[in-house]
Amino acid sequence: MEQRRLNKYLADSGFCSRREADRLIAQGQVRVNGRVAAIGQRVPPGAQVKVGEQTIDAVSDKVYLAVYKPVGIVSTADLRERDNIVSFINYPARVYPVGRLDKDSEGLILLTSDGDIVNRILRAAGRHEKEYEVRVDKPLTQAFLDRMAKGVPVLGQVTLPCRLRKTGPTSFNIILVQGLNRQIRRMCEYLGYTVTHLRRVRIMHITLGKMRPGQWRLLSQKELQALMKTLEQ
Repeated sequence: MEQRRLNKYLADSGFCSRREADRLIAQGQVRVNGRVAAIGQRVPPGAQVKVGEQTIDAVSDKVYLAVYKPVGIVSTADLRERDNIVSFINYPARVYPVGRLDKDSEGLILLTSDGDIVNRILRAAGRHEKEYEVRVDKPLTQAFLDRMAKGVPVLGQVTLPCRLRKTGPTSFNIILVQGLNRQIRRMCEYLGYTVTHLRRVRIMHITLGKMRPGQWRLLSQKELQALMKTLEQ
């Protein structure tokens, strides 16, 4: 295994972005094999890397997956649920879904073995865009689109403003920064519409791309670094 620059090692591990890694190194907070590290330093295989008192594991210890959840699969790691997404994916390492996508919907969901990332994403959920393709049971009106964009009462609160784009007589794209339970379906129901198809195509900068239902892929290094950078903000 080749040596990696220390800032790349920290970014690949999921701890932080390269920029944040350089800042921590410059502040003397990073040690390699017990010695204070320097900017540009390389990490040999098997070295112990610590930020403060926290040991940073190599990236191989953590898994970050983009998954195309089919309709009928439940976004839970609870193995008592017969159709849980963990058993469906059957990845060889223990992974957990980040957030949820309801059973009747399909599309992008993230799974990871990195519990810290799960918590950081969920804590900052109000800043993260999620994009959906939606089809409803009758023709769209401008009044419907305007009202959806402004917010409607759902689960005892008014939804935050969101962005919509009509894509057909009965279809639209919507970008949310909330994740209320069955939010889009409830918003449409409040305005007299029923969702007939719902697919999530993007979470932050991570897209579904050309994946088909049931397929998954590892996040790219570029996607992972952008994710860490977003979580710093």
